[in-house]
Amino acid sequence: MEPHFRLVLILLFLFFIWVSGDAAIITLKNKCNVTIWPEILSGVGHPPPMNGGLQLKPNETAKIKAPTGWSGRFWARTQCNFDKSGKGTCATGDCGGVLKCNGAGGTPPASLVEITLDSSLDFYDVNFVDGFNIPISVYPSGGHENCSHVKCSADINLKCPKELQVKSSDGKVIACKKACLAFNKPEYCCTEEFNNPNKCKPTKYSQYFKKACPNAYSYVYDDATSAFTCKGANYLITFC
Repeated sequence: MEPHFRLVLILLFLFFIWVSGDAAIITLKNKCNVTIWPEILSGVGHPPPMNGGLQLKPNETAKIKAPTGWSGRFWARTQCNFDKSGKGTCATGDCGGVLKCNGAGGTPPASLVEITLDSSLDFYDVNFVDGFNIPISVYPSGGHENCSHVKCSADINLKCPKELQVKSSDGKVIACKKACLAFNKPEYCCTEEFNNPNKCKPTKYSQYFKKACPNAYSYVYDDATSAFTCKGANYLITFC
């Protein structure tokens, strides 16, 4: 075997060891009693796993291998109908009427999990800044450096303030809007003169979300109790 070819093989072998060692497994699990359609939106520079969308029946799981440096957000679309070509609509979280979102964002309100994988520390959170549609939680495993579970199993829709409610055609509350979306005022959106943490404070609406899930983001500057870190972990994201 030629020396340069042997060197190439060694470098490839080391590369694959490096990749496999620095990748996190993110597992999505549907604990709802109905089918959901999770969406995955990657950060800049990374293609979305599974082309950005999939279907999960009750108790089904899906696994994603995400490399160090990857970041993204996860949420569930509900009450979807897609044809054989993958076109259709969802009652909540829709990404433009397609099953495979391929980098398209979702329509709020939707409950989010956000994860950033870093070589020093991973960052993760449950986020209701875009509102709420179904319960969502994230559980790190096998890591170290804090690695708290962020559980939100409360159904916020049950007592959603009337002015924030999103209803289905049969009158059932299927999502709870963020106040910014409902009222479009700077004090709720943390914009204009309220675009800093000293002026944009919790409101009665964000406090409703915070009371239901104390460890989740309830508004933009809710960092102190809602941002979590871990190192070298895999992650389980559960819906419902």
